[in-house]
Amino acid sequence: MKISQVIDTLNQWAPPAYQESYDNSRLIVGDPNTELTGVLISLDCIETVVEEAIRKGCNLIVSHHPIVFKGLKSFTGKDYVERTVIKAIKHDIALFSIHTNLDNIPSGVNRKIADTIGLTDCKILAPKNQTLIKLTTYIPSDDTDAVLEAVHAAGAGQIGNYEHCSFSVEGTGSYRATEEATPHLGTVGEKHQEKENRVEVILPSYRQNKVIQALKKAHPYEEVAYDLIALQNTNHEVGAGMIGYLVKPMPTLDFLQHLKDQFNLSVIKHTTIHTDTIQKVALCGGAGSFLLNTAKASGSDIFITGDFKYHEFFDAENSIIIADIGHYESEVFTKELIYDHLTEKIPNIAVNFSEENTNPVNYF
Repeated sequence: MKISQVIDTLNQWAPPAYQESYDNSRLIVGDPNTELTGVLISLDCIETVVEEAIRKGCNLIVSHHPIVFKGLKSFTGKDYVERTVIKAIKHDIALFSIHTNLDNIPSGVNRKIADTIGLTDCKILAPKNQTLIKLTTYIPSDDTDAVLEAVHAAGAGQIGNYEHCSFSVEGTGSYRATEEATPHLGTVGEKHQEKENRVEVILPSYRQNKVIQALKKAHPYEEVAYDLIALQNTNHEVGAGMIGYLVKPMPTLDFLQHLKDQFNLSVIKHTTIHTDTIQKVALCGGAGSFLLNTAKASGSDIFITGDFKYHEFFDAENSIIIADIGHYESEVFTKELIYDHLTEKIPNIAVNFSEENTNPVNYF
């Protein structure tokens, strides 16, 4: 098996198009065509993780956080980023990161946190827009089902928990084939009218090329007429953070203890406890202070995340409890998330958990 096959599996799950603009989720080091010897999964990729991969015979490290966020202008080993990259290159170890694109899908990092807490009825906290396209095309009536089947197979027509979604209306198409044409229906030089269906389907923008290729391959016409329209609609399947509910309200202090137990925490930084019980929970893995206003507007009792700054705690204003459990602590279970997906999709490869604690923060 090639390294590229593992990467393709991960990219199909968490499309790179869903990463944030500042991110660098991709193959950072290595040749994707190299034969795979083993996968090591880690939250961070640092020198000690590369050394662990060497010991375990793994030539692919899949990390949540990218080791490279911005351009490197030298490779002299002057900092941990350069030293990590140099060591990986020396030992032919590929480095791949799956970061905010894994944060932004409904089965990703935030769902893992929600499941660890025990939340139900989970939804994206801050859904994105401008990630959907509407395709409109015109298909002869007898061929409509076959063409629709092809574009659905390519990734069009999924709306929430419904698939193969489309709209069609019957009409009449007309054309006259020139001498250079090879018409599927009609005669060269003569005007032809054909019963056609105007068909509309919605698709994620990153699947545009694949869907159009499928349309052209399945469509009987030599020249396929179609329109692509970018939509402003909110895509509730993509976005930051998550909201969910406890099965029944829990006393606030009991819930905080529950968090400590489930996430192996030594401490939780939190704002004033102004409510007796917790039921509706907002959360975001990693650094989530940018979602505080959205969490407040959602009516959640508590917002669980990491990396809140001192003055940002004041912004809770007793309308929500902020519970800062730490960046590493909120995301460390991402290793299990990636492991479970890879072993389900590719059961015949060696996948290992990193045993390195890469948390740079310690508590005395």
